[in-house]
Amino acid sequence: MTKKEKIQFVIDTLENIYPVIPVPLDHKDPYTLLIAVLLSAQCTDVRVNLTTPHLFAKADNPYDMVNLTVEEIADIIRPCGLAPMKSKGIHGLSQILIDKHNGQVPANFADLEELPAVGHKTASVVLAQAFDIPTFPVDTHIHRLMYRWNLSNGKSVEQTERDAKKIFPQNIWNKLHLQMIWYGREYSPARGWNLEKDSITATIGRKSVLNEYYKKKQLK
Repeated sequence: MTKKEKIQFVIDTLENIYPVIPVPLDHKDPYTLLIAVLLSAQCTDVRVNLTTPHLFAKADNPYDMVNLTVEEIADIIRPCGLAPMKSKGIHGLSQILIDKHNGQVPANFADLEELPAVGHKTASVVLAQAFDIPTFPVDTHIHRLMYRWNLSNGKSVEQTERDAKKIFPQNIWNKLHLQMIWYGREYSPARGWNLEKDSITATIGRKSVLNEYYKKKQLK
């Protein structure tokens, strides 16, 4: 296959498996999505979705959130890990949204990345999923897949994001990044990987990755 054919194969295969793709984090508006994405750092989406209803029952907007103490927020979000840092971030960004943005989540990278505990990936997810602005948030799954598929050298998530934006059409970025996340979880995980179930890697995978896979399999 040519590189162009490989890219089209990826797009077609993912579209066939995931014609409709669910957003992993439960939310009702840009603010609740922002908080959910922040909580998802080093935490599973399932755990976040179990935790956010308790938090949002008390505060689902920045005005109610700043009326909680950092300690109260930390107690609620503790199951998500990194509670001291995340609770400070949630309280701090809520105050900034009130002070600078009339309580609204801004729809641009610059303002989002100025918020406490909000990095480039969090901003990308919020822009894509809350505002339908084309971005390509790269998580560990996408980073792994882009390397396995020989579509990026995988030196950093930043490089992987640049590579993904170059090779995939912009009009499908927001759906494609979610399709890749689900595919990475279900068919091409970091652990317990079964290449027989991973049709994309089996078809277009990086030779060194495939050789390493078969080598480990022979040793078992």
